[in-house]
Amino acid sequence: MKIRNSNKIFSFLRTAFICLIIMSLLSVTYNYESGNADNQYIYTLSKLGSRGEEVRKIQQKLKQLGYYKGSVDGIYGTGTRNAVIAFQKNCGLTADGIAGPKTLTYLGLGSSSSYSSSGKYSTSDVQLLSKLIAAEARGENYTGQVAVGAVVLNRISHSSFPDTIAGVIYQKGAFSCVNDSNWAVAGNETSLKAARDCVNGWDPSGGAIYYYNPSKTSNKFMLSRPVIKTIGNHVFCR
Repeated sequence: MKIRNSNKIFSFLRTAFICLIIMSLLSVTYNYESGNADNQYIYTLSKLGSRGEEVRKIQQKLKQLGYYKGSVDGIYGTGTRNAVIAFQKNCGLTADGIAGPKTLTYLGLGSSSSYSSSGKYSTSDVQLLSKLIAAEARGENYTGQVAVGAVVLNRISHSSFPDTIAGVIYQKGAFSCVNDSNWAVAGNETSLKAARDCVNGWDPSGGAIYYYNPSKTSNKFMLSRPVIKTIGNHVFCR
């Protein structure tokens, strides 16, 4: 009788242990898919039928970029979904109309965690800057890539430009790559490292707020800017 009871207790404990392991694995999977694999941040998933402040921010950003023509009402309707799909197609993302972690990152609306030692910039900011660097300077040497990212940050500090990374990158006419096939180029380890170096204070551009490739630029305004230095194929200027 005692042996049977012992077997029942052992069986119960084994089952409980297995259930605990399964629950832990499910929790890890959920956190990873939610963008919380490193316990730093959690993304909200907005899709058709969603309502709230995040939807409003998505609509505002898409409206600024020219993808969304409807009301900024915080309601994720078909108009918002279609705008998200158009944006995703332009960025080379899966065009499912769902504003998940990657789409929010590309919109500059992702996490609030920071890679920078100063805590000034979010994970989303750094990833978006990395994408810009990859699209604009993937053929440049490492210093040249950091310099391109530094120009974005220098503009944030300048009164003539928006005061956020997303604002600078998506400012109308600022970077042509956001509206052509180059924006589908994914960031990589090098561009991400360059972005991190930028937000942590490295500015090889010497404080530049403009840059251009002289072999590809005929813009009189750009050519008239005071030159600071040349790095690779880019001229950096004030």
